Amino acid sequence: MAKLETVVVVGASLAGLRAVQALRRGGYEGRVIAIGEEKRPPYDRPPLSKEILSGKWEPERTRLLRPEDADLEVTWRLGERAAGLELRAHCVRLESGDRVPFDGLVIATGSSARRIPGTPKLPGIHLLRSLDDALAIRAGLENSPRVTVIGAGFIGAEVAATCRGRGLEVTVLEALPVPLERALGVEMGNLVAGLHRDHGVDLRCGVGVKAFHGKDRVEALELQDGSLLPTDLVVVGIGCAPNTAWLADSGLALEDGVVCDASCRAKGAPFVVAAGDVARWPNRLFAETMRIEHWTNATEQADAASAALLAGESGGKAYAPVPFFWSEQYDRKLQFGGRRAEQTALVDGSLEERRFVLLYGQGGRLRGVLGMNRPRLVMHYRKLIREGAGFEASVEAAVRAG
Repeated sequence: MAKLETVVVVGASLAGLRAVQALRRGGYEGRVIAIGEEKRPPYDRPPLSKEILSGKWEPERTRLLRPEDADLEVTWRLGERAAGLELRAHCVRLESGDRVPFDGLVIATGSSARRIPGTPKLPGIHLLRSLDDALAIRAGLENSPRVTVIGAGFIGAEVAATCRGRGLEVTVLEALPVPLERALGVEMGNLVAGLHRDHGVDLRCGVGVKAFHGKDRVEALELQDGSLLPTDLVVVGIGCAPNTAWLADSGLALEDGVVCDASCRAKGAPFVVAAGDVARWPNRLFAETMRIEHWTNATEQADAASAALLAGESGGKAYAPVPFFWSEQYDRKLQFGGRRAEQTALVDGSLEERRFVLLYGQGGRLRGVLGMNRPRLVMHYRKLIREGAGFEASVEAAVRAG
């Protein structure tokens, strides 16, 4: 592997910035070029569906660059989109036609919000992925619209909660039987459904959208059963897809993300690593291949990927984290560590009060933990998952602790 004199980071959001910081902390003194599609410098995305949408924060508060980052010595190329990767030539090709050479490459291009096929270009229909998206939705909320959220995943649930906090009429349409079913299961999905309905959301599950109607802006949604739902503003939150289109002809292995080894190196290209939403890698702790779209993974994986790049072709440690995410909805903070499994045990609190800790087990191992308004205990069990604790032993210890 050639000496690293120039490292190019494609993606200037959280994972990209953390990779730059990790390279410098790791002692790398060479040139760093960071390429970002958005013209804005790196910013934090979790506040978009909450603090920004509610109006509590202005955009400046989401900035990730701090005064201490001034000595990172990065060449920022913002507002430039990567159009291709030439592996043999070791260069990134930009839409402008420029070719940016590198010795090492960090792919941190994240993901994009999925669109409903056939969606018309009517004002009032929004996705929420960028700060500009959030500001456009916020401007629309100033007119006290009837809001419809399509999708009751984390983004959809948070948008609904924020809009209800503003006193708006909110309908949520979810194709699955309950919100967050894939992440939390049916029982916990029902609990989240009750939380939203108790706060006045018109939550409709098992419902699909057939068409959008409106002349100069969106006016109604036609549902799969043929009924019409009048609306003034729509937010589509049906998940994300990894940004890999620019890599289609690169020769890298792509499978719902950039296929990596356990150390986050791209398969077949030891001088290329990936981190964040775009990376798919085998997590040895769970014996499972993962691609994770959450804040904590973006930061932790950027550290691991940068370390692997600096360690050379045969160096670097396996990246085997306990996945972690959180979601704030109304006065509830939901936190999840690990992976969901069929075996469960309530070890603290009450589901009825929506203050609890639920453990997940599989094959005798503690595999996951879900908490609502129980942050300290969730962190405790996340540590036990990392240590390979047994499920039954963890449940029994919780019972003894009372």
